[in-house]
Amino acid sequence: MSPNQSGHNQLNKISVAGLLVTLGIIYGDIGTSPLYVFRSIIGERIITDQLVYGGISCVVWTLTLQTTFKYVFLTLKADNKGEGGIFSLYALVRRYAKWLYVPAIIGAATLLADGIITPPISVASAIEGLGGLKGMETTIVPGNTLTVGIVIAIISLLFFFQRFGTKIVGFAFGPIMLVWFTMIMVLGGVQIIHLPAILKAVNPYYAFDLLVNYPKGFWLLGAVFLCTTGAEALYSDLGHCGRKNIQVSWGFVKTALIINYMGQGAWLLSHHSNTLNGLNPFYELMPHWFLLAGIIIATLATIIASQALISGSFTLISEAISMNFWPRVTIKFPTDVKGQIYIPSLNWILWIGCVGMMLYFRESGHMEAAYGFSIVIAMLMTTMLMSVYMLRVKKWKLSIVTLIMIVFITVEVAFFIANVAKIKQRWMFLFFELGLIFIMVVWFRARKITNRYLQFVRVADYVPRLLGLSSDKDFPKYATHLVYLTKADFDGEIEKRIMHSILHRKPKRAEVYWFVHIDRADAPYTMEYSTKEIVEGKIIRVDFKLGFRVQPRINLLFKMVMQEMYTQSQIRIENKYESLDRKTFHADITYVIIETFLSVENEFSLKEGFIMDSYFSIKNFSQSDQKAFGLDSAATVIEHVPLVINPKVYLPLKRVTDAHHR
Repeated sequence: MSPNQSGHNQLNKISVAGLLVTLGIIYGDIGTSPLYVFRSIIGERIITDQLVYGGISCVVWTLTLQTTFKYVFLTLKADNKGEGGIFSLYALVRRYAKWLYVPAIIGAATLLADGIITPPISVASAIEGLGGLKGMETTIVPGNTLTVGIVIAIISLLFFFQRFGTKIVGFAFGPIMLVWFTMIMVLGGVQIIHLPAILKAVNPYYAFDLLVNYPKGFWLLGAVFLCTTGAEALYSDLGHCGRKNIQVSWGFVKTALIINYMGQGAWLLSHHSNTLNGLNPFYELMPHWFLLAGIIIATLATIIASQALISGSFTLISEAISMNFWPRVTIKFPTDVKGQIYIPSLNWILWIGCVGMMLYFRESGHMEAAYGFSIVIAMLMTTMLMSVYMLRVKKWKLSIVTLIMIVFITVEVAFFIANVAKIKQRWMFLFFELGLIFIMVVWFRARKITNRYLQFVRVADYVPRLLGLSSDKDFPKYATHLVYLTKADFDGEIEKRIMHSILHRKPKRAEVYWFVHIDRADAPYTMEYSTKEIVEGKIIRVDFKLGFRVQPRINLLFKMVMQEMYTQSQIRIENKYESLDRKTFHADITYVIIETFLSVENEFSLKEGFIMDSYFSIKNFSQSDQKAFGLDSAATVIEHVPLVINPKVYLPLKRVTDAHHR
C-alpha cells in the first residue's frame, strides 16, 4: 500500500480528533452564516408569520437539498484519491470532453472572487455586535470609521500571519468552532422552548407559500441562499478531513444551524415590534450579561472562517498552476503540515480586495446584496462536472442522473435568477471575476497553441552527433551533467530546439546528457519516476510523474534520482578533490532553460494573435521556469529563443541587377 493510500484510509476513519479538525477547517463559512442570513431575509419588511415561517422553511430545505444531498451525500463521493475541489473533479472527468475546462475555469474563478467578500462580511457582522453593549451604542455603529477600522485591522493581521502558516494556532480551530456551534444551538434552543410552534417551519409548505404568495417572495431566495454559501468548502477541503468525518460532523452542524435559525424566528415572532429597526436577531438571542463573550466567540469563528477560505484559495491557485490554468507564481511552504502553502502574490490580491470591499460597503448589511452571486455560479459549474462524473466515471443510468440534475439545476437556476437581481449592487465585482476567467482562459489556450506547433525529432537520429560532441576535446567542456526539461511525452523524441541548443547555438560538450520530463498525474500526491538510458551512461531520460498538488522541486528530485543511479552503478561521478567528504554526494550539474519570446515573423489569425499577445504580456509578471521548477540559479543557464509558430511562408522579395553589372 502506498503512503497516499494509507493516509487516505486513515482520513476515512472516524475519530474524535478527526471530527474536531473537521469542525475547525470545513464549517467556518457556512457555520457563521446565522450572523447575517435572517437579518437579510427580514430586512426592512414587516415581521409576519408568513415571512418568518417561510424564511425558516426555505433555509431548512436549502440546507437539506444543496448542502446535505448535493454536497455531503453526493459530491463527496467524487473524491480524487481522497482529495476534493473543482480542479480535483475536473481531473477525474477531463478526458471525456475537451470543453470541460470551461466550467472548471468559471467555477474556480468565481470561488476566488468570492474570497474577497467572505472575510469582510463575516468579521464585520461579528464586530458590529459590540454596538449592543451598554455604553457602546454610539461608539460602534455599522459603517462608522471606528468599526470599519477595527474590521480592516483584524483582516490585515489575518493576511499578515499567512506567511508563518497556521500550525501554531490551527490546533485551536476545532475546539473554538465546537464552542461556537454549541453556543448557537443553546441560544436557539432557549427561544424554541418559549415558542415551540416554530418547529412547524420544517414543513416545506411554508417555503412554497412564501415564494408563491408573499409579495415578491421569490426574490427572497437571494437572501436565503446566504445560508449555504460555504457548501463548496465541504468538497474543497475533503482531503484535509476525509468523507466520513465530514458526513458525521455535518449532522451536528446542521442541527445547530437549524435550531439557531428557528430560535431567531421564535424571537422575531415574540418581539413586540413590526420591523427589525436595525437590530440583528442573532445577537438579540443573547442575554445581556453574555453579549461580550458571545461577540468574542463570534469574532474568533469569523476569523477561522476567513482563514479556511484563504487557505482554500492558495490550494486552488496551486492546482491551477499545475494544470496550466494560471501563470507560475512563487509558492512557499511555511510549515511542514501536508498541503499547507503560502502564495505571496495571491495574499496581496485577496487583502487588497477585502480592504476595498470594506471601504466601499462599510457595513455588513450592505454586503449581503453583493454576496452569493459568485457562489451560485460555482455551484452550477460543479453540477455540470458532476453530471459527467456520474454518467462517465460512475456509469449511473441516464434516467437517474437526469432526475438528479433536474432537481439541482432547478434549485440553482432559481437561486441564480434571484441573485442576478442583486447585480446592480455588485456590478464592479464582475470585472474582478471576468479578469480571473480571462487570465485562466488565455493561459490555457495559449499553452495549447504553443504545444500544437512544437517540433519534435527522434533522439536516435542525433545520438552519433551527441556522442561525437561529448568526446571532442576541441570544444571546452560545458558541464559534466547537462540537463534539459522536455515536453516530449514519448521517450524516443525530443524538441528540435533542444538539439539546436546543444549542437548549434553554442555547442555544449558534456559527459552525460539528461532529458527530464514532468508528467502531471490526475491523482493529487503521486511522486514517481522512471529512467531510460538511451545510450548507457551517456544519454539518459528521466520521467517524473507528480500529482497536481505536488510542487515540482526538480533540483532536489533530480539529485535524488542521480544519487540512486550512482549507488546502483548506473552512472559514474568522480570526485577528484580529496578535501571533500567522499560520503557526500557531489555532481557538476548545469540546467539549461529555454525561454521563448514571440517572434515578429508570426502571422496569426485575429483570435490567436490576441491570445498570444495577452499570454506574453501576462508572462512578464509570472515566475520564471527556473524558480517554478525549483532549480538552483547558480547552476542554471537561461537561453532566449524566438517562438516562431505560424511564420509567413512567402514574401515578395525580388533581386534586382547589381549597379556595377549594368
